[in-house]
Amino acid sequence: MKTEDCFRIGSILKTKGLKGEMQLYIDFEGAEKIKITSLFIDLAGKLVPYFVTSIKYLQKNQAYLFLEDIDTIEKASALVKKDLYLPNKLKPKKKKDEFTLKDVKGFIAVDETHGELGEILDIVEYPQQLIATVQYKNKEVLFPLNVDIIKGIDVEGGEIYIALPDGLLDVYLED
Repeated sequence: MKTEDCFRIGSILKTKGLKGEMQLYIDFEGAEKIKITSLFIDLAGKLVPYFVTSIKYLQKNQAYLFLEDIDTIEKASALVKKDLYLPNKLKPKKKKDEFTLKDVKGFIAVDETHGELGEILDIVEYPQQLIATVQYKNKEVLFPLNVDIIKGIDVEGGEIYIALPDGLLDVYLED
């Protein structure tokens, strides 16, 4: 299984107890709605499958996990700080009304003045706003995703129409 065939749901924070139980940080919204019987753990860049014995969700972002054959604190300790993945086929389908700005990753950004900027490669959430990243003229360009900049979104066509503030691109393109 390759990383692109999966989606990340969280990571292992620490061990709990002596029988291999682990505490998870879940950063994928809706993970508790998925029936998880197995998952993949990223070990040195390879996704290794594990069968889930039990998973208990505590709060919004935390769960306790037992995996088959991980029955000692030593075995569990080796998995601490590792990322957890599920196959893409288990990813819940979003309804159209559940579309958020985080979903524009992979869309083509089209500026009113400069035309097509390129594909949105990443979206980072900061406390005050979301920041999108595109590769434009071999430079990484960051811009905020907010109501002042976004002029329209074509969900079916995979394009987002924006009006960047004057001079923003110049800052990135200067040498």
